[in-house]
Amino acid sequence: MFPEHRPRRLRTTPAMRRLVGETTLRPRQLILPMFVAEGLDVPRPISSMPGVVQHTRDTLRKAAVDAVNAGVGGLMLFGIPATRDAEGSGAVDENGILNVALRDLRHELGDATVLMADTCLDEFTDHGHCGVLDADGGVDNDATLRIYAQMAIAQYEAGAHVLGPSGMMDGQIGVIRRALDEVGHKDAAILAYSAKYASAFYGPFREAVDSQLKGDRKTYQQDPGNGREALREIELDLAEGADMVMVKPALAYLDVIKAAADISPVPVAAYNISGEYAMVEAAAANGWLDRERTVLEVLTSIRRAGADLILTYWAAEAAAWLD
Repeated sequence: MFPEHRPRRLRTTPAMRRLVGETTLRPRQLILPMFVAEGLDVPRPISSMPGVVQHTRDTLRKAAVDAVNAGVGGLMLFGIPATRDAEGSGAVDENGILNVALRDLRHELGDATVLMADTCLDEFTDHGHCGVLDADGGVDNDATLRIYAQMAIAQYEAGAHVLGPSGMMDGQIGVIRRALDEVGHKDAAILAYSAKYASAFYGPFREAVDSQLKGDRKTYQQDPGNGREALREIELDLAEGADMVMVKPALAYLDVIKAAADISPVPVAAYNISGEYAMVEAAAANGWLDRERTVLEVLTSIRRAGADLILTYWAAEAAAWLD
């Protein structure tokens, strides 16, 4: 009589495996993070992230159109200014690189995609922190929130459909939501970076945005060992009006993504970050991994954990494979 149960019957052919597949991965679920730098004449490669560049305004437009044509669900934009100061004033300047680039893409693409903006000061400050500093050199939470509110309004008016506060300041979602509503921007959506960990996997991103950071961000980003704290952060952001919530990074925090999906009444995003990208690219370049299979397995694992949306530097390429 042994074996009575034969699960392999449902694995016999590609058609059978497709029929009973539990997890879907589609281009519309992928969001492409993109970098645009002020003052460039040609794109600047990011050495630790093969295939990813700091764009000029012109190449950004072309790459964005190509990604949308490939079927990606959205674009997340990061700006790298030519000059920085302690207040990160370029973040709220309507002629700052991020806001100018948002206008470029909204003009180019209209509502054909979901245009997202990184609503954080770290790319714009000369000290590299996600907020302004107090007299003791720490990040001043409440003073930073006032700038976030201005930044969110500027980004929405420049063309962003979605604001992405990523600084992990207490109360940031509520302050931004009220600021947007007070000026009549009630359709502006907020993607809350609710559980953003103080991770070692951000290394290549620091190169990508020419980060000026010395030290770390452990006083505001979460400890990698804490899971319950992430759920508290998510619940607070939901109470303050977040339209979507996010866990960042993704691969080392699949359990947190699962826990977030279990409690969240709104879409859950996960950011497949620079270090995760760089590891796979390095291994594939050495012939140790099959690149396409590995990328799709990584993205599927994040979906299986519960993410509705995935920010990934492979978005456009993976979309073409899936299509």
